[in-house]
Amino acid sequence: MSFGAFSSGLLIGLREGVEGALIVAIVLAYLARTGNGRHASRIWLGTGLAIAVSLAAGLLIFSTVGSLQEPYEQAFEGGTMLVAAAVVTWMLFWMRRQAMGLRSELQAAVDRVLTEGTAFGLAILAFTAVIREGIETSLFLVGQATSVSADAGSLFAGALVGLAAAVVVGWLFYTGSRRIDLRAFFRWTGIGLVFIAAGLLSHAVHEFVEIGVIPIGTATTFDISAAFSDTDGLGAFLRAIFGYSASPEVATLVTHVTYLVVVLALYLRPVRLATAGPDQRAVPTTR
Repeated sequence: MSFGAFSSGLLIGLREGVEGALIVAIVLAYLARTGNGRHASRIWLGTGLAIAVSLAAGLLIFSTVGSLQEPYEQAFEGGTMLVAAAVVTWMLFWMRRQAMGLRSELQAAVDRVLTEGTAFGLAILAFTAVIREGIETSLFLVGQATSVSADAGSLFAGALVGLAAAVVVGWLFYTGSRRIDLRAFFRWTGIGLVFIAAGLLSHAVHEFVEIGVIPIGTATTFDISAAFSDTDGLGAFLRAIFGYSASPEVATLVTHVTYLVVVLALYLRPVRLATAGPDQRAVPTTR
């Protein structure tokens, strides 16, 4: 088993899984508190459907990659990694902006469904809320799997462990536990995902350079393979998690460094938020 790929999958599954688990926990807790706990089965129905659709989408994309011939395989792999990096980057900043008001928005949506719609509308609400996290997770895992290739099994094993841990975090949140600092959790796991996304983006550029889609910056910047290979040991670990390359092209290295500098600077800057009520302050994340 590749520890690097396993660690990468663990971080992805844990971070993305916790986001989805918190959504479900918030809705279930609100239903129980307002005397509507009998409708919880609808939430589980919508959540289960969202997980099933996300899993099917991920398997479809992953199987498609393996069935293509060169150079279409490299083009599809590069496109998949590019989309995965873009989606995860967008979701990190979306969650960063919306986190403080997430609880109140979900509760308002539940109220609308219960007063204006039907109980099965809760299943739709849960599906739409969770599917976003599910599709994002599937894309990110497939993109990472195409970059680590033979270590995909370790990646998916790590993701399953991370998702299992995310269920525990969701349960602790549902029971009102304060043992987990969600603000610090989302901040540091978000930073980790930025580094992983940078690796995906640079690997996508590498694929496009190989098939001639990117004609500039194709020269090798440096080659330290003899001293610090990216195929075994610590180098393989860093490659699986952060996309390290012992002999990157100019375009690949520039893309990697530029993404890290720009995105980390934007992600770590202070967030200016309006004054929040008690419910809104209950789910602080990346500020």
